[in-house]
This record gives sequence, structure tokens and C-alpha cells, in this order.
Amino acid sequence: MSVASTGPGRPRDPEVDRRITQAALDVFGDAGWAGFAMEPVARRAGIGKATLYLRWTSKESLLTDALTAGLPRVSDVDTGTLHGDLVELATQMVALYAGPCSKAALRLNLEAASIAGIARHYDQIRTSQIAAARDIIRRGITRGELPAATSVTLLLDTLAGGAMMHALTTPPAERAALAATAAEHARSLVDFLLHSVTTPAR
Repeated sequence: MSVASTGPGRPRDPEVDRRITQAALDVFGDAGWAGFAMEPVARRAGIGKATLYLRWTSKESLLTDALTAGLPRVSDVDTGTLHGDLVELATQMVALYAGPCSKAALRLNLEAASIAGIARHYDQIRTSQIAAARDIIRRGITRGELPAATSVTLLLDTLAGGAMMHALTTPPAERAALAATAAEHARSLVDFLLHSVTTPAR
């Protein structure tokens, strides 16, 4: 987490940091910003509230660091082929929305703009992720793997929507298994999508 150094003394415990990060994401995912506070985060992490206040001066800074450290990011990839890039992109999205941070990711989409200190941070992340995803499609068009007239927006909307909806409509008890095999579903989704885009209409 991007917090200030604790100075001399006992080194920071990575396991405690991990528990705090997951607890913060869990509380935010379950209760939203209105229910996000130091006390429930500390309780869920199994630590004293004073420990949090030694590291963070506000709940905004705590949530910002938790999102930065613990929320998987959909990032740019370049495997050398459009198919490989899209499979990796879809895998990241399925894993995000089927994994342990899915509630926090959904809450962030809904509430980020109204949370002071979080809105700008989230907007920067979202802008960079969209740019990275669009670059993947443009590279595919440049390499001749997609028709020149392919709509970058429609292709990405279909891929992202398919990955997200599959994760969210999977029964909660089965989501951990889906997250562990995210690449398999991602490959099937990409195969179907690219076949639809590149097969000439009859």
C-alpha cells in the first residue's frame, strides 16, 4: 500500500497489510461508501482500530490505498496476436468480477464519482484502462487481423459485457471456480466474437 513509512521500529507485516486491504474492499463492497468506516474494517481485519489510524488519517486514504493495492486492474497486454490479447483482456475481466473483489469493483463503478478523493483516482484508472483496451483493437486492425471498418467501441463493449455478465450471473457458490478457470471461458468468448466479426456475411 502507498502509505507513509512507519519509521524505526517493528517492520510492517505483509500479512496484516493483506488482511486490511481485503477487509477494506469487503466492507466497501458490502456497505458502500455510506457504511465504510475504520471500525468495521478493523473488526473484519482482526486488528485494533488504532492500528489503522497509525497508518491512515482518513477513510478516504484507506480506501484509495486498498483499491490501489487489492483491486485487480484490467491492463494493457501485447502477446503479439489479437486473439491472445483479447483472451488475456477477457480473462482479467472475468477474474475481476468473479473473484473476491467483485463487490468492491461494482460499488466503485456506481459510487466513485460521488466520493471525495476517490473520483479523480478512479477516473485516471478507468481512462488508462479504456485507452489500453482500444489500443489492442487498433493493433489488430493494423496487423490485418480485423476488418478495417471494425467498430472498436462495439467490439470492446461486447467483449466486456460478455465477460462481466457471465461472471455476475454465475451462482455465488461457483464464482471461485470460475475465477480459477477464467482463461477457459475467456478463450471461448473471444473465439465466438472474432468468428462473428471476421466471417463475411452471406
